[in-house]
Amino acid sequence: MTPALSATAGLHEQAARLDADDTLADLRARFLLPPDVVYLDGNSLGPLPAAVPAALDDVVRRQWATGLIGSWNAAGWWEAPLRVGDTVGRLIGAAPGQTIAGDSTSVQLFTALDAAAALRPDRPLLVTDPGHFPTDRYLADAVARRRDLAVRHVRPGDLPDFLAAEGDRVAVVSYSPVDYRTGELYDMRTLTRAAHDAGALALWDLCHAAGALPLDVDGLGVDLAVGCGYKFLSGGPGAPAFLYVARRHHTTLETPLPGWTGHADPFALADSYTPAPGIARARIGTPPILSLLALEAALTAFDGVDLARLRTKSLSLTGFFLRCVDALLPPLGFTPVTPAEPGRRGSQVTLRHAHARGLAVALAEVGVIADMRAPDLLRFGVNALYTSHRDMLTAATRLRDLGEKADYDPAPPTPGPVT
Repeated sequence: MTPALSATAGLHEQAARLDADDTLADLRARFLLPPDVVYLDGNSLGPLPAAVPAALDDVVRRQWATGLIGSWNAAGWWEAPLRVGDTVGRLIGAAPGQTIAGDSTSVQLFTALDAAAALRPDRPLLVTDPGHFPTDRYLADAVARRRDLAVRHVRPGDLPDFLAAEGDRVAVVSYSPVDYRTGELYDMRTLTRAAHDAGALALWDLCHAAGALPLDVDGLGVDLAVGCGYKFLSGGPGAPAFLYVARRHHTTLETPLPGWTGHADPFALADSYTPAPGIARARIGTPPILSLLALEAALTAFDGVDLARLRTKSLSLTGFFLRCVDALLPPLGFTPVTPAEPGRRGSQVTLRHAHARGLAVALAEVGVIADMRAPDLLRFGVNALYTSHRDMLTAATRLRDLGEKADYDPAPPTPGPVT
């Protein structure tokens, strides 16, 4: 047996052993995954949970078609933003009554940034990551213009030193615990503490963390957090996002978009706005019931799941994939970008390759769905609820085969997979 075949055989044995010992393997049945597809893009759009079709059918055919407007009360539509918010809250370590769901990630993030700035009105700086997702940076700039603030871009590793020097001028710091491009995991505890030591507020974008790893926003003292419903939470394309605001800020929280559903007495239709008590004041417009209840059904995929065990499996999957990369891909121009240290990676592995877009397209054609970030990053998202070690090995071997045969268009005319 050649060294290459021996390495592949050894990896197959490892994958089989790790999957045989996987106590979470049965959770895969909670998703309707296409056969013969390895899905490693759940960090962009989660697959369809098995509970969603029947739930949506009931919402459309019974609650809407039969119950009509009465379903706002009879079917609990009116309370859905708070109810679903609390369900998400359990996944991020938030006690009830601090999380709400129902608007887009952009709206929730704008609300959080602006509200945080209003809570620190005498501080002129908003600090964020220069590598943040574009929407986070765009909205930071928009809020800064609205509030007459200056934006400073500081990398996460440099934030404590920056705050030690200029923290008394900082209103809010806005970061993500996971770099969406590289999968690097940052220390929420250290950065939140550094913000608080400077008297600033800590706002976290949890889009690439919620549902992927244990979080403790209450325990860490996080002030505000946002996150989407369509990645690791698998709520469907464009699923509602969530907003968390620590209870200590509720009485002074001023939202920039005072919609009627956030009024203390919404059906009085008063001429002036009086905010509702608690997190309900962060409601804005009429909630998108179809997508909100689809998200609620999707979240049942987490029922009874220990997120610490989920994290252990996630690290096993990403660690195994990195071993596959090391054994199978070194001569082919791939460079791991995600940190090898378990404590420094989220739930994805990113590889750098000059032809990342072409390879992402070619992988999809052979049944492995991953994605890329321009110009040269291939991302492999891991959701431990349904991903297996065999999936990771399949992705690595098919990537090797494409690289060895150069059987792909290095510059495809189409934009490749939606990311």
